[in-house]
Amino acid sequence: MRVLRQIHARLLTQSMPMASFSFGLCKIIGFCALSPHGDIDYARRLFYQIRSPNIFCWNSMIRGYLQSQTPSKEPVILFRKMVKRGYPNPNTYTMAFVLKACSIVSAMEEGQQVHASVLKSGFGSSPFVETALVNFYAKCEDIMLARKVFDEITDKNLVAWSTMISGYAKIGLVNEALSLFRDMQKAGVMPDEVTMVSVISACAASGALDTGRWVHAYIKKQLIETDLELSTALVNMYAKCGWIERAKEVFDAMPVKDAKAWSSMIVGLAIHGLAEDALEEFSRMEKAKVEPNHVTFIGVLSACAHSGLVSEGRRYWSSMLEFGIIPSMELYGCMVDLLCRASLVEDAYTFVQTMPIPPNPVIWRTVLVGCKRNKILDIGELVAQRVLELEPHNAENYILLSNLYASHSKWEMMSQVRKEMKDRGFKAVPGCSSIELDGLVHEFVMGDWSHPEANEIRDILRDISKRVHAVGHEPGISDVLHNMVDEEKENSLCEHSERLAIAYGLLKTKEPTVIRIVKNLRVCGDCHEVTKIISAEYRREIIVRDRVRFHKFVDGSCSCRDFW
Repeated sequence: MRVLRQIHARLLTQSMPMASFSFGLCKIIGFCALSPHGDIDYARRLFYQIRSPNIFCWNSMIRGYLQSQTPSKEPVILFRKMVKRGYPNPNTYTMAFVLKACSIVSAMEEGQQVHASVLKSGFGSSPFVETALVNFYAKCEDIMLARKVFDEITDKNLVAWSTMISGYAKIGLVNEALSLFRDMQKAGVMPDEVTMVSVISACAASGALDTGRWVHAYIKKQLIETDLELSTALVNMYAKCGWIERAKEVFDAMPVKDAKAWSSMIVGLAIHGLAEDALEEFSRMEKAKVEPNHVTFIGVLSACAHSGLVSEGRRYWSSMLEFGIIPSMELYGCMVDLLCRASLVEDAYTFVQTMPIPPNPVIWRTVLVGCKRNKILDIGELVAQRVLELEPHNAENYILLSNLYASHSKWEMMSQVRKEMKDRGFKAVPGCSSIELDGLVHEFVMGDWSHPEANEIRDILRDISKRVHAVGHEPGISDVLHNMVDEEKENSLCEHSERLAIAYGLLKTKEPTVIRIVKNLRVCGDCHEVTKIISAEYRREIIVRDRVRFHKFVDGSCSCRDFW
């Protein structure tokens, strides 16, 4: 920048035609705005000194703000100023840059206005703009509009295909992502490592291991470069699909590992409950002189939480601060979770009250869950009040409070909370579990019998019920905290989504195939006990990924050692 300022000074002191002066100034603005060694604020000051900046200057400024480490709507504001001036007219690059800016800050309304400008200006057929539109709608999670724009592209290039696949993967629509990937192959478009990262991410999100393995084999067969990002995606996929051993093999084979790769491995081991292994990897990371980031410590603290290592967790928290990492909300949440899981709810409550940033609803909810688990009513009511102030429309908060009252048999208070929830039209998120079979992901929702093989699933569930009762299991009806008779509670437990998915796995696969389930909520205590019995009675290994961690059931025991 020192040299550039000297060039700028030379321009100001030299006598030259205005056109030459403006041209030189535009080039300086372009460097300042776009170069890693530039200065966007300096570029802005120069930009506003030009009476009529050309399109190169406008695009440089828009793109410069787009590359900023702190995303903002500044590119959109600049675009509006340019349109209001009426000169110069935006080009395809302008539209694409502004659409990308809208996608980063999820500015749906502004992006749609830009889309309207695209149609008016006749840039709708530009491949550059078309792909930017698909990316914009996909990033804003309006996947139907993204697909509509994608389908209207006559000549779809690699970027368009990859962007649409990534959009599906981002929101967990694995079947759609993989179907589009197959269409891409049929169209003769060769994927690259960027495409494969999206496909692998879709498999990770849905726990589709068989498909993920096939995709990995495809990458090898097609000799697609397995760069650092793709290797890390594979580690993440295998970990999230329940095959942590394979994740470790891929990780160990990586010639170069950055902080993201190390963090993916540590987080993977943590969610599998392998605390010692996760902490050992962290030690190896330090020895390799790779500086940990906040994600690394999320993995480390999660590992401590899942194994009840409170003193170790507190030590790593201090270590994190020594690294100069400013705790994020998620990191504070990890520490609160660690304390609550260890039944140190009062300590967790004090920790939350002394946080330098206002706790978000997730953190207060974690304390509320701890209060319910440990039957601490006084703190629980105070915490419930805070979380309801922050999120008055979230049904989960009302359910947790009603469950807290139910755990103390305060049925009248529970009924009041349930009535308020009903009167305001709030509905709980239903339990949903999925299982991948023959490349397709089958979903089951609690109490939903719309599956085409529902009768066969019922038969399997009846057989499970007989075997479970035969070994002396008493249903943990305390997990169903409604004020209903015990028989109704038992029937309700039998319809939990993970039991439906496990029953379907038993129906469609044979020993020794591993049954792999993904659930959107935490596994309840009774389903946990029943799954242990199923693993022994049917001699099947069952791996369940719930909202919090993995449970590996083998021969009547679980990898979590009943601590989760």
